[in-house]
This record gives sequence, structure tokens and C-alpha cells, in this order.
Amino acid sequence: MSGHSKWATIKRKKAKADAERGKQFSSLIKEITVAAREGGGDPEGNPRLRTAIAGAKAANMPHDNIKRAILKGTGQLPGVTYESATFEGYGPGGVALYMEVLTDNRNRVIADIRHILSKYGGNLGANGCVAWMFAKKGVITVELEASDEDTLMEIALEKGAEDITVDSGAYEIMMEPGVLDDVRSALEEKGVRIASAEVTMIPQSTTKLEKESEASSMLRMIELLEENDDVQKVYSNFDIDQALLEKLAG
Repeated sequence: MSGHSKWATIKRKKAKADAERGKQFSSLIKEITVAAREGGGDPEGNPRLRTAIAGAKAANMPHDNIKRAILKGTGQLPGVTYESATFEGYGPGGVALYMEVLTDNRNRVIADIRHILSKYGGNLGANGCVAWMFAKKGVITVELEASDEDTLMEIALEKGAEDITVDSGAYEIMMEPGVLDDVRSALEEKGVRIASAEVTMIPQSTTKLEKESEASSMLRMIELLEENDDVQKVYSNFDIDQALLEKLAG
């Protein structure tokens, strides 16, 4: 399995800790604010905002927090202005890294990312150096107890989903980003509880890390990047055998 699914599994396990640290809410608020600023405050006409709000609700963010973030984005309330940026680079063993950032200080986040990468055997690269290795997809996650595969297939495929897989206690429904809202709405209308729905970057090929030192450095690198307040999402194409992954994660 690749970095996408394996790291998604690890993130599900540590989601509670993320929420307790406030990192999850902070990232969601930034995304809502930027989405509202760039596409307007009406989620009906702003797919990015609609997806961000759905993610916030799934994380049990209070409605007032969501509303304030939207108003800050539209300029109706004062707030920090965030800049969207992407950075690309390499991790241990030549693993590809693609990072999405929302920041009020570009120089700070560049320095932070460069420091983390260099500490764990990686380096920043030029724009475009690894982006071609990833495909943008919509992914909806549904816990196994929330539905059955036949029901999900019937609903999701009818609305344009491409594939459904089962991985570590959850279904992952894959689709083109443009149909994410249609699939999510159809599932919700049928009473299916959605764990997450997001636009993500899926690696088209993987780089296998067989050395424990490289695998350990890779996982620690991604963890530190995701803990950075300015970094919204980190994508990678690493591949680690399940036994080694469990040893490192345990």
C-alpha cells in the first residue's frame, strides 16, 4: 500500500490527539476563511467552501466558529490574511513530497519546511518537480459500521464515483473532484454517516522504503510537517511494508 492509504490510516488513529491539540480546528478555520475569501461566503455557489464546511462539521466544530471564519474570509469581520502556496520536494530514499500551505508569513513557512526536510534526509525542490507524480481526486471515507459495500457502490457509482476500496476499518470512495459534492450529498440523503470528504492528491507510482532508518525518518518528517500550523496537507508516495509500518507506529 502507498503513502496515501497508509498515512491516512495512521492519521485516523491520531485524529483525537490532533483535535485535542487544536491543530485540526486551526487548519479547518484557515481553509474556510480562504475558501470564502476566494469564492464568496455562499457555500451553494462555492464548492471549496462547501467541502471545508462539511469537514468542519465532521470534526464537530461549533457552528459559530464556522460562521466567524466565513465572515473573516468575506471581510465582514477583521482577520488575518492567509496566502495559499504549494511546495514540493523529496524525503528519504527519493520519496516525493507535495505540501499545501496556508500562511500569513511565506518566508517563515519556507524556513520551517526546509529545516524539517533537511533534518530527516530530505530537501525542497523546484515547483513542478514532483507534482506530475500525483493525480487530484475526491476521496470520501466511511467507517465500516456506517454502511455496507453494496449500498455504497449502488449510491456512489450512480453519482460518478470511480472505485471503492476497504482499508483498515474504513471504506474509501474515489472520484474526480468535480463529483465529490454530488456523491457526498447522495450518501447523506440515504443516511450514510461520512467520516471525511476531501480533495486529495493520489500518487501514481510509489517509492519503497525498506530500511528501518529511512522509513522511521519518513514518518517522523511527515508528522512534523503536519504539526506545523501553516501546513494544511502533506502528500507522499512512500511505500512501507505493513510489518515494518506497524513496528514503527506501535
